[in-house]
Amino acid sequence: MSDGVMLRPGIAMGSYPELEEQRSNFLDDNVARLVGWLRQRAPHRARHDDFIASVTIEGERLSSIENLDVRQEAKTLKHDLFTRGLEENLVVRAFALIRQVAEQHLKLRPYDVQILAGRVMLQGRIAEMDTGEGKTLTATLPACTAAMAGIPVHIVTVNDFLVKRDAKWMSPIYTSLGLTVGMITEDMSPAERKQAYACDVTYCTNKQLVFDYLKDQIILGQDRHRLQLDLESLYQQQTRRSKTIMRGLCFAIVDEADSVLIDEARTPLIISNRSDNNQEELAYKQAIDIAGKLTQPRDFFIRQREKKIILTDFGRSNTRSLARPLGGIWRGRTAREDLVQQALMALHLYERDKDYLVQNGKIQIIDEYTGRVMPDRSWERGLHQMIEANEGLNLTTRHETLARISYQRFFRRYLRLAGMTGTAQEVTGELWSVYRASVQRIPTNRALRRTSERDQLFVTPDEKWRAVVQRVSELHKQGRPVLIGTRSVAASELISSRLNAVLLPHQVLNASQNQTESKVIADAGQMGHITVATNMAGRGTDIKLGQGVSDLGGLHVLATERHEAKRIDRQLFGRCGRQGDAGSYQVMVSLEDELIVDAFGDKLKKLVGHLFPRRKRVPNWLAVLAIGWAQTSAERHHRQLRGDLLRLDEKLGDLLAFSGRSE
Repeated sequence: MSDGVMLRPGIAMGSYPELEEQRSNFLDDNVARLVGWLRQRAPHRARHDDFIASVTIEGERLSSIENLDVRQEAKTLKHDLFTRGLEENLVVRAFALIRQVAEQHLKLRPYDVQILAGRVMLQGRIAEMDTGEGKTLTATLPACTAAMAGIPVHIVTVNDFLVKRDAKWMSPIYTSLGLTVGMITEDMSPAERKQAYACDVTYCTNKQLVFDYLKDQIILGQDRHRLQLDLESLYQQQTRRSKTIMRGLCFAIVDEADSVLIDEARTPLIISNRSDNNQEELAYKQAIDIAGKLTQPRDFFIRQREKKIILTDFGRSNTRSLARPLGGIWRGRTAREDLVQQALMALHLYERDKDYLVQNGKIQIIDEYTGRVMPDRSWERGLHQMIEANEGLNLTTRHETLARISYQRFFRRYLRLAGMTGTAQEVTGELWSVYRASVQRIPTNRALRRTSERDQLFVTPDEKWRAVVQRVSELHKQGRPVLIGTRSVAASELISSRLNAVLLPHQVLNASQNQTESKVIADAGQMGHITVATNMAGRGTDIKLGQGVSDLGGLHVLATERHEAKRIDRQLFGRCGRQGDAGSYQVMVSLEDELIVDAFGDKLKKLVGHLFPRRKRVPNWLAVLAIGWAQTSAERHHRQLRGDLLRLDEKLGDLLAFSGRSE
């Protein structure tokens, strides 16, 4: 059977195709991770050169045809792709035609490296492309080719802004080829969503996509064998399949694949009903009151890296004494201690303007990897309500889970999964072990001119911020634009106040001021501009240099903290030096930054104080060692957490299925 038949709804794959649940064990995971690591390091062969040359020759043939009827050419190609599948000669014809159309309608001609990346993704792999190499245009190559073969395509990105921008921007390519393009945004009705998913190519966010899938699973129920669903159409007018929103999970192209498939993998997606228990609100407030009377380390200790609080024996006894007069739910030991632990987490682990914002009387969770607000997210097991109680807000109702799934389990169900990102090297093994998705590094179209400066590690935060302001002031006098990266809203506000104190004009972009994100980031490369941004840093928006900026050295990126994942740092550094532009980056951190404290506690600071009592800056060799070890340790820890979540999600899926609920 051809690729086309095996990747689309029909007799072979059923009306709602998806892969069956795959389970693995410890040995499978580690062998797969090793295979992924080896595949990444395998030498690239010249087979792609022949493909690119064939696309170029076919493009020359199309260019030589006077009055080329693109619609008719596409119609003929569609027929061949639909009947014969994704044969290489047909893919060559498709890529050449898409390149022709893109140049004609968008004045954008896909480079050879984009042709290579498009082929990699069509084969179900992840293309690692540097920032500014044109991922949005590249995605149209595999998307249009698959769509012409009758395969429903989902192009998945990280926010509604990029969904709307990319779908609208690339629509002339799709319409010229006789393809339909839809988009899924948060404010759409079920009927509008169904219509969008019925299009040949659908742009959507990962969150909306998974929630729509879970809604379909609730409709289909546990008894949803493919044959049974198909037989229902013979004797029922309103079948379960006719009520679903999507057409199955056929082919996904995931933009910012590392963010969606790795960083977001720690977040389960849950559909729930509001529970009707008026006693809960009182219990949450009582828990906050009790937790406020407990002290560290007598009653509890904090595991910062694991976001966990452990009650000591004395703390459990003290909790029992404090809760004794309350009665009710407080009589049970398990419930009592769970409530107090959640309350302690709300008091000591989750910080305003770092983990969440308070906007319009509501808690808005901040994504730690992107710095963006996640307006529809809430913490589980009453933690969200505890934080609301601690902030003195009206408490929202706790929810009862109807269906849940992690991104890991969801994306493994696609018949073919592909992606593109600028940062995948560090997680190659994990991408293969979890998703069986190999990574291929795509060379840049032009040689990189991005330069790096040594990390600077200061003893105290105050010394770090002084050095940051001094460096920014020097660059501003030269006329060079500067992008300052921070990890939290609070840090961005702090550096903003320090810049104001020395009269340095700047723009701030963080989770509380992200309405003009693309405009602020797009202007960050203009002469003399200073931009302060949290981790979002405008992913998906190019920073184009103003006139004369390249001659000055280009955009300078200054990171004020290292992230737990080296990939996130590389995403920030990738904002400069795009498409052969000049650019530079550096990192200024302190011994009291979260990454360093999580890894070493106060031991490293004490050691530095003993060895170098009068130095305000740590020697470079020690800075490299300390930061490298801290990041490696944090990455190992987060990888373990993602693995634990996947195994927990599989177990919860079994329990929900046993209880008659989805997933």
